[in-house]
Amino acid sequence: MNRRPTLLAALTLTAAAALTLSACGGGDSDGGKANDKIAGADTDTKKSASPTASEEAVAKRPTIDLPSDFKHSFTPDGSEDAVKDAILKDNAELVRALDAAIIAQDPRLPALEFYTEGEGAVAAQKWVKAFSDAGWTVTGSVRYFDRQVTVNSKNAASLSYCADESKAFSKVVKTGEIKKTEVTKKSYVAYGAQVEKNDEGVWELMKISSTRGADRCQP
Repeated sequence: MNRRPTLLAALTLTAAAALTLSACGGGDSDGGKANDKIAGADTDTKKSASPTASEEAVAKRPTIDLPSDFKHSFTPDGSEDAVKDAILKDNAELVRALDAAIIAQDPRLPALEFYTEGEGAVAAQKWVKAFSDAGWTVTGSVRYFDRQVTVNSKNAASLSYCADESKAFSKVVKTGEIKKTEVTKKSYVAYGAQVEKNDEGVWELMKISSTRGADRCQP
């Protein structure tokens, strides 16, 4: 469904890293663009001192509150491997933080800054601001599945996962009007993300690409 407003479908965020604000479902005009990138940014909320392993395990993460009319689900939601488990959990929180920022109409939501680094935080802020400027938010639910992690080094990893946006919708903030479109192949999106562990032990988003309508994510 129309999770990303069509009018925002091709917003250029930075010269080096662009993120398409594509609509889910069958009414969008993005043509299923692939390799739309977002890269991450420094925030002044992060500690500079390198923590011990025990401190990493209890690094204070922000509480992310979402309204009852918008939900996420993640499969798998964890891993028996401690490193992969931490990466999956921080990735889920990043996803929640991004939608929380859209719903709050706040590009500088501290939770969003907490999980992004470098240019990606700037890109994410522009993404959220585009929704705010247009007077749009999101409602419904998104299912993230087939979440896989590849650990590349002690502090770097990559993820791939799918999103089912068939039950997610765009909503006009002022009127509460919900925009719906037909569920199509483009309601399903494949993501690839690169993350790095910061000094607090938080796995921050550095880059992300997306392919709307990807065959691997179809039901």
